[in-house]
Amino acid sequence: MSKIALYCRVSMTNGSQTTENQKIRLVEFAERNGNTYDIYEEQESTRKTRPVKQALLAKLRSGEYESVVVYKLDRWARSSTELILDTKELIDKGIGFISISDNLNFGTASGKLHFQILCAFAEFERELIRERTIEGLRRSKLQGIKAGRPKGSKDTKQRKKSGYILREAKKRQLVDTDSGIHKSIEAYLD
Repeated sequence: MSKIALYCRVSMTNGSQTTENQKIRLVEFAERNGNTYDIYEEQESTRKTRPVKQALLAKLRSGEYESVVVYKLDRWARSSTELILDTKELIDKGIGFISISDNLNFGTASGKLHFQILCAFAEFERELIRERTIEGLRRSKLQGIKAGRPKGSKDTKQRKKSGYILREAKKRQLVDTDSGIHKSIEAYLD
């Protein structure tokens, strides 16, 4: 009997959505397969932070669970890039990833093939976006539009340069000190 993590998430936190339907299907899956499980519910998340998912990832990395099970792939990740990065890390560590609604198990041979296909499509999508961006910049240049952000109030004044080198040296020294490396400030002034 293996211990698995069940993860569910809602997109909106205004009370119009709940994780109940996801939980029912996830629990059915776990019990049908004879797994012990813990449920992780992401109720209040923003685009950038999902504290429940981050806590679950930490537990997965430490080997607390053999697999993570989600209702659908879009419940785990908000973008194809995020999905690929997260699942690749899990697969490389030997942790299973199962999406029951999508009928995908990235721990099997066919699941690994599906994952490689997803990676190929994500790469294709990134390349299309890159090409469109380059073409848009080229068109703007031909139309005489200058690329970049518009000039602001800080751009009209001369910026202070005094102390810049010392500030940057202190930043590098602080990073090293946090890592246990202790050097004098002079070592960073080169």
